[in-house]
Amino acid sequence: MIHDIATVLLYLQPLFLLYFIVLNGFYTLFTFISLFNIREYINTISNEHINSIISGTFYRPLTIIIPAYNEEKTIVQTIESILSLNYPEFEVIVVNDGSSDKTLEIMIDTFQLGAFEKPVALKVPHEEIRGTFYSLDHPKLFVIDKVNGGKADALNAGINVSQYPLFCSFDADSILESDALLRAARLFAEDREIVATGGIVRVLNGSEVENGYVKHVRAPKHALECLQAVEYTKGFLSGRTAWSFLRCLLIVSGAFGIFRKDLVVAIGGYRKTVGEDMDLVVRLHRHCRKGRIRYKVVFVPDPVCWTQVPSDFRSLLRQRNRWHRGLIDSLWHSRGMFLNPRYGTVGMFGFPYFVFVEAVGPVVEFLGYFSFFFLLVSGHVTRDFALLFFLLAFLWGTWINLGSILLDNLIYRRYNSLKDILKLCLFAMLEFFGYRQVIVMERLIASLFFWRKRWGKQKRKMMDRSSKSDDSTKMIFD
Repeated sequence: MIHDIATVLLYLQPLFLLYFIVLNGFYTLFTFISLFNIREYINTISNEHINSIISGTFYRPLTIIIPAYNEEKTIVQTIESILSLNYPEFEVIVVNDGSSDKTLEIMIDTFQLGAFEKPVALKVPHEEIRGTFYSLDHPKLFVIDKVNGGKADALNAGINVSQYPLFCSFDADSILESDALLRAARLFAEDREIVATGGIVRVLNGSEVENGYVKHVRAPKHALECLQAVEYTKGFLSGRTAWSFLRCLLIVSGAFGIFRKDLVVAIGGYRKTVGEDMDLVVRLHRHCRKGRIRYKVVFVPDPVCWTQVPSDFRSLLRQRNRWHRGLIDSLWHSRGMFLNPRYGTVGMFGFPYFVFVEAVGPVVEFLGYFSFFFLLVSGHVTRDFALLFFLLAFLWGTWINLGSILLDNLIYRRYNSLKDILKLCLFAMLEFFGYRQVIVMERLIASLFFWRKRWGKQKRKMMDRSSKSDDSTKMIFD
């Protein structure tokens, strides 16, 4: 029996090896594409260019929609940060999605909210709105209280209440840099083919926040958060920059994305799924390709959104399980795009990549790990060969991680401390030892239960407050 299993696994080894080479080959290619693309981008944008948007009429007004469900620990700081953003004309709509904690009460008390009738255009479906509120202290701020329906449903409600042609989806546990909106939204004024843009999402844990701004950028204190910081850097700076360059970008992060409202309404708004951010972008691609609408979905590497990441393994695994279920559901819903030349490079390259690498990847990786260990223990693979393969996998994967971190810090210099950079480099090397395998296992489990619509919610951390002589608010994410 063992001999038969070993024989089958030996025949499969070339397949696993090919997958390994192709996967890391793509990551390497994406790193080089990102390097040249980001350099070209920096040469075309400057602070003077950004300032010209403020001084003139070179912008389009937008609505910032913040879905909030049980966000009492972070909602005030998030709203204060958003209200202080540097943008000529915008409104903020916070959608309280049936919170069971004191999210609504805290917003009413903090921002002096009063009930009023705000027009609701029923263009996309959502649960019943129970009340609308207006801030007496902040004319840009509106709050919607509605029956719980999930994040996609809350975003749809915000779309119906919004008044501007663009909207920005934004998470309630995140903070935008002051000029992030200007940098992400400027493309809509420059190029009428732009239908969606997304900025880079960075890990906030460990950094110091004061008066709604990230004052000091620091690497996270804890190992689990550092490992995620490495993932985010590689995923956004290398991955999404390359996909945007290839015009195959299928994901704009739900934490920070800007969209043309008319096209989102045309496809029926957000669909109720646990991966609503990817699903919306895939459906926008499909709609524009079918309707022969000239369009672009673009990743912009310099607008920064800082977000909390899970600080405990249970929340992290729940998050990755949800992400993978959302990925599979989105791909299945738009499966007609798969290898369909009607959808251009998206259908022929981007969509198949996400199917074979992102969706099926955990299954192949798990079988690869299992078969390699089984063959080693059963004596079908020598220790010298196993060690050589392990070193190759480790060195190649580490090079990709380190390349992303060094690319990030050479170009943007977000981390001023050499200690922080070296810390992230260390965890870029340690990512291969256990962390990656645990994430693969959780994604494999998600593949087996992808039909589940349960969302799940990570734990939020209350920001620590420390007194200062000028009485300003200082907060540190542990």
